[in-house]
Amino acid sequence: MTNREKLRQLLIDVFLLEPAEFHFDLRREEIDTWDSLGVISIGVGLKETFGHHPTPAEAMALSGVADIVRLLEAKGISLDG
Repeated sequence: MTNREKLRQLLIDVFLLEPAEFHFDLRREEIDTWDSLGVISIGVGLKETFGHHPTPAEAMALSGVADIVRLLEAKGISLDG
C-alpha cells in the first residue's frame, strides 16, 4: 500500500466516510465529522501511520486534505503514487 493509499484509508476511517465520498480535494467544511475530536484523531492517526504527530498549531491549521498532504510532504513523507 502506498503512502497515498494509507492516507486515504486513514481519513476514510477517521471521518467515517464511504470510500466513494473521499477525494483529495475535500475541505474541512465538507466533512461533518472533522470537528475537534476529528483533529485529535487525525493527529493520532498520522503518528501511527506515518510517524509524525502534528503540533497543535499544525493540526488546527489543517483546512483540507491537501493541507495534510502538504504537511506530510514538508516532513519528508512522500505521497507520490
